[in-house]
Amino acid sequence: MPDIPLPNPQQELNLKKLELTALLEITQAINANLPENALYKIYRFTLLAQLQIRQLVLYVHDGDWACMVNSSGTEHDFNKLTLPKEMLQVKEITKISKLKVDKKWRCFDIVIPVLHNNKVLAFVLIGKLQNYYNNLDALNFVQTISNIMLVAIENHKMARQRLAQESIRREIEIAREVQSMLFPKSLPNDRDVTIHASYIPHSSIGGDYYDFIEIDADQFLFCVADVSGKGVPASLLMSNFQAGLRTILRQTSDLNTVVSELNNLIYRNAIAEKFITTFVAIYNRKSRELTYVNAGHNAPILLYEDNSHYLLNDGCTMLGVFDVLPFMNVGRVHVPEGSVVLCYTDGLTEVFDEDEAEYGIEGTIDFLQRNRFLSSKMLHLQLLREINLYNDEASFNDDITLLSCRFK
Repeated sequence: MPDIPLPNPQQELNLKKLELTALLEITQAINANLPENALYKIYRFTLLAQLQIRQLVLYVHDGDWACMVNSSGTEHDFNKLTLPKEMLQVKEITKISKLKVDKKWRCFDIVIPVLHNNKVLAFVLIGKLQNYYNNLDALNFVQTISNIMLVAIENHKMARQRLAQESIRREIEIAREVQSMLFPKSLPNDRDVTIHASYIPHSSIGGDYYDFIEIDADQFLFCVADVSGKGVPASLLMSNFQAGLRTILRQTSDLNTVVSELNNLIYRNAIAEKFITTFVAIYNRKSRELTYVNAGHNAPILLYEDNSHYLLNDGCTMLGVFDVLPFMNVGRVHVPEGSVVLCYTDGLTEVFDEDEAEYGIEGTIDFLQRNRFLSSKMLHLQLLREINLYNDEASFNDDITLLSCRFK
């Protein structure tokens, strides 16, 4: 502590009157829940006008040290100056003359650290003091009133953070509700086909989607899609995609038209340059023909009974990038008995081992060939287990959606 004499009785009385006025103003400002900038302005006015301090600089630690109040009355711009290292070590009220600091800092008389829970929140530098500020009680009051103001600002920040976290939590809840409504309630397991789907979100809300829609007694549509981004915007865009798909299917089942209209819908409704990759297919139970469009999506694997395979690549670019799709190829393939189609999103194949080798489509094909006779549910479980074991340190970096169709 600096060696500071005690004031005479009249000086002490005058100081207490000033302190009471200053404390009242600061308390009223805090209770009014004013923003930080307003609190700093009132703090500055209170110390300069009410407490009659002539020079004042306040440095606050908020990640980095920043000058929040600058009334030095000197040629130096303390907003651009960094606190000296020796000053950062100060833990009690100290005279600047006792510190080895540059000359520009000696325009101040006293440095007052502001602590809360043994953590330094700020440094108050004051100078050109009236006589009665040459006593420790007065300086302690400056320290106290600074502490009250800064702790209030910290509390305001924490309250805002809690509100922001609550807003994010609510957003996640809404997105989950939206997403849960998109997935079909049931998938077929009949004399023609068994369809099974698995969805593993990487975060609370993912951007993957799958669907199954009966068109008529002979035809059904299935699809897998992946929207760029996460959270509510992604869920809303995928909701538009699902609603648009079902609406368009009431008018036509021509995949060229269906996908073109979906692209137009996504292009008009996408926010912040979002887009969708998707694989959309229609299966005809009578002809056993699979008609499909791959819109920039990972190629589904058609595995035949003899363990040979075919990648379903025909299609167009991802949806929502161009107002009119630059090209379109509708793929058609005959599906023999005993065949399996596996659709997936890139979270499945983009898993790397400790040597940075990707599991990839080759690993997926190899897995299918080794496990084709497992039930659909076990096939998915074992594939996800193999991905987890691909590297003990591996974790899913994206959502994973699997949709398999086993044709009987």
